[in-house]
Parts: sequence; C-alpha cells; structure tokens
Amino acid sequence: MNLQYLVREPKIRLDKNPLLLLLHGYGSNEEDLFSFAAELPEDSFVISVRAPYILEPYGHAWYAIHFDADENKFSDNEQAKESVALIGIFIDEIVKQYPIDTENVTLIGFSQGAILSYATALTYPEKISKVVALSGYFNQDIAPEVIDTKAISHLKFFISHGTVDQVIPVDWARKAKPALENLGLEVVYHEYPVGHGVAPQNFFDFKNWIIQNNNK
Repeated sequence: MNLQYLVREPKIRLDKNPLLLLLHGYGSNEEDLFSFAAELPEDSFVISVRAPYILEPYGHAWYAIHFDADENKFSDNEQAKESVALIGIFIDEIVKQYPIDTENVTLIGFSQGAILSYATALTYPEKISKVVALSGYFNQDIAPEVIDTKAISHLKFFISHGTVDQVIPVDWARKAKPALENLGLEVVYHEYPVGHGVAPQNFFDFKNWIIQNNNK
C-alpha cells in the first residue's frame, strides 16, 4: 500500500459498500478528519489517508507551499500532480482489499485535501463519483489540460467555505462553481460565517448531501 491510512468499516454490510475517502489539509495527518468518521453514514467504508510529505514535527502535506521574498505563497504543482497520481493508485489498491462499490467512491477533502480532490476527480473520473470540497479551491493548474466532459459528466460536487477564512480567501472558493458548471457538472455550493474550518451546520449539510446522492 503506497499511503498509510485509517479505516472505519461499515456497520451496515452490503455486497459492496460505498467508500468515503478523507484527504486532510496541509500540516495535518490522517487522524484529523477521521475524528468525525463515527458520524458519517453507517453503510460506508470511511478511509482517511496520510499525505506523503513529512512536515516536522508531526504533520504531513500533499505538496509543498513556498514563500518568496515578498511573502507571496505559491504551490508546488508538480508535487501536487504526483500526489493526485498516488491517490489514484491508492484507490485501485483499496478497492481490491475491501468490498467497495467502485461506482460509489466519494472524496472528502479539507483545504489542501480539497484542492487535490478537485484535481483527482477530474483526472480519474472513472474511479470517483462525488467530491466534498471543504475550505479549498479549484487549482486548474493541477487538473488535466484537456478534460473529457463526457467522461466526467457523472461527477457531483459539494463545495463549502467559511466567509471569514483567513487561509484560503472565500473569493478563491467561489470560482469553483462556475468553472465546474462550465464543464457541465452538478455543483452545490454553501458558505458559512466561519474561518478555516468545518462548522457543525456545514458537516450536517454535506452529510445529508452524501446520503441523498448515495443511490443516484
């Protein structure tokens, strides 16, 4: 297995169960989002993955973030693309190991994990059905240059952001909905009066969205 992970097996066993794949943010680890695994739908495998790059003392990242002399922040897009490929391989491995419904794989990403979720879904649409993008943005530089709109037409997105997010400006998040709708995709977008985090109402809303869309 190319990435370390935690798993919560479904309480309700089906022949094949849905998968909720959790991708944490920059400087965190697989235990972060896994803390709300118990609250996620009982019919799903919940797997939380650790990003490959180590950040001391105990965090991890999907790709490096650099600062230049003027304190401008920029992403290592090549590392990000490598992590997208790693997630694609990880999904292939995990669906062989567990009885997962390959038609029902949802990425739930926070911050850097959300940025990767957009790119992973558009790169490997045959492996993913839904995306929950929390407090992130759609970085088109790490998405495929040419997107096959027919291949991605089944993808559904739930996007949410805090209106006072001090890490990723809400204006960045707002651009994702029109960009994805231009590709013909179904997008739900919510904002909450919080900073860089997941408000209780936000959790409730995306959980309900997953339940509503699980059989579609």
